Amino acid sequence: MRKGRQHISALAALVLFGLFAGCVLAVLLTGAGAYRRLTGRDRASCESRTRMQYVAARVRQADGVTVEEFAKLPALRLAESGGYVTWVYCWDGWLTELYTTAESELGPEAGARLTPAAELSLRLEEGLLEVDVTGPEGTQERLYLSLRSQGEGTP
Repeated sequence: MRKGRQHISALAALVLFGLFAGCVLAVLLTGAGAYRRLTGRDRASCESRTRMQYVAARVRQADGVTVEEFAKLPALRLAESGGYVTWVYCWDGWLTELYTTAESELGPEAGARLTPAAELSLRLEEGLLEVDVTGPEGTQERLYLSLRSQGEGTP
């Protein structure tokens, strides 16, 4: 009789341990899924902020800002001192920057990749620059910049 109770006690302990292990595993899997979703959302948010802050900072640093076509792509042409220009455009799924001389004939593939972006749309009217960037996940961000009165908008 006593041996039967020991088997039942051992079996009950084993069942409780299995139930506890199953609960721990369920909690860990739920936490891992939540962590994955949160880090993905944070990464996308960081890339979005980085794209827009980069454009704003480059426009503020430039001696002159115009919206032009660069190799049939909409682009920001940022005039720098010494006859240099910086082109900011979207190429091959990336927001791209090309720093070169004003007379250079480099193509868009020569630029440095900055951050993933699907599309860049630009409009400059009466000193107000509108920048629309579509991220790789399809989200669209819009930025409005009021340009300084001196030097902006001139090549």
